[in-house]
Amino acid sequence: MTNAQEIATNYIATWNAADAASRDALLASHWVEEPTYHDPLMAATNANELIGLVGAVQDRFPGFRFKLTNTPDGHGDFIRFSWGLGPDGAEPVIEGSDVIMLENGRMKHVVGFLDKVPATA
Repeated sequence: MTNAQEIATNYIATWNAADAASRDALLASHWVEEPTYHDPLMAATNANELIGLVGAVQDRFPGFRFKLTNTPDGHGDFIRFSWGLGPDGAEPVIEGSDVIMLENGRMKHVVGFLDKVPATA
């Protein structure tokens, strides 16, 4: 059985990784070789593009951290959860919900939804 909390925690850790080496290590440990990602603003069709997206978010929002805002759940090869992004220790200014499709317990495809985005983001 898949541990939804563990998968979501590893996903959030990937987005919070501040340097390329950490992102690469997390991708190698918890994602399939060629993951995909889609949300209303960005898309990635392979590992290099996904690493680039994470780096771009880190650059755009320095000092911001992702955090889980609910208890992840799932069934079969799917996990869903909500997250917030904001300054460390403060209320999130951006919020979203993601659904992850797994393959052999590793993250394969993510569909993201943006639930709260300020006009200045």
